[in-house]
Amino acid sequence: MCRLLGYSSQTPTTFGEVVGENFNQFVKLADDHCDGWGIATSQGMSTDLYKEPVAATKSDNFKEQLKSHKSKAALLHLRWATAGMAINENNTHPFTYQDISFIHNGSITPFDCLDALINKKFLSLAKGSTDSERYFLYLLTQIEKHGFVAGIKSGLSYIKNNCSYSSINMMITNRDYFVAACVYNQDKIPDRFKDSPDYYHLKYTKKDGQVVVASSGWDQAGWEEIPNGSWLVVDRVGQKQQISKL
Repeated sequence: MCRLLGYSSQTPTTFGEVVGENFNQFVKLADDHCDGWGIATSQGMSTDLYKEPVAATKSDNFKEQLKSHKSKAALLHLRWATAGMAINENNTHPFTYQDISFIHNGSITPFDCLDALINKKFLSLAKGSTDSERYFLYLLTQIEKHGFVAGIKSGLSYIKNNCSYSSINMMITNRDYFVAACVYNQDKIPDRFKDSPDYYHLKYTKKDGQVVVASSGWDQAGWEEIPNGSWLVVDRVGQKQQISKL
């Protein structure tokens, strides 16, 4: 299980700037979600990717990358590996393809249940052994068929209705959109967090052309919740946001 944070901004910024003084509280969640960290920043037709299979709170490189890069959109992932999943760089989020970046919190079982539905050219890109990477490659398959937003909706709807999962919470960006989905099974909260009924919740805030979305577990006073079974679509070009049911 993992913690997610992402944003869209009209001007280049950093996680610390867009979140504010409580950002260190989010980073502190890496004490539990300690199996890796990753950052993807959006740069037009490509992404810049930085990740390590170590706790963010124990990584000097993490601190350096936070300070060194400003972007109009970015994703940050703190990994707590699903039991049985290897802790290595290939299994560390985000996953990227061209201008698309993706992060996931939760598990889909079995990990390879989507393989038969993934276009072979995308499946051949798999480097790790996680359900999360397969989730991403399946979304790429749907995006190629239907376009970015319609493809994501098609993929989410299929997984939601046909797969076994604890959570398929995710964030995905490309040059035009920032999308966050909140879909989870409340009865599958990890035992370590059974006393945190909001464990899978995603909340968002918006101000001055910026939209920020993050997992729970820290002070998000004033943020609004994305309801379970819903997604938030941010049109980065038209500067519009919409939450709707999947």
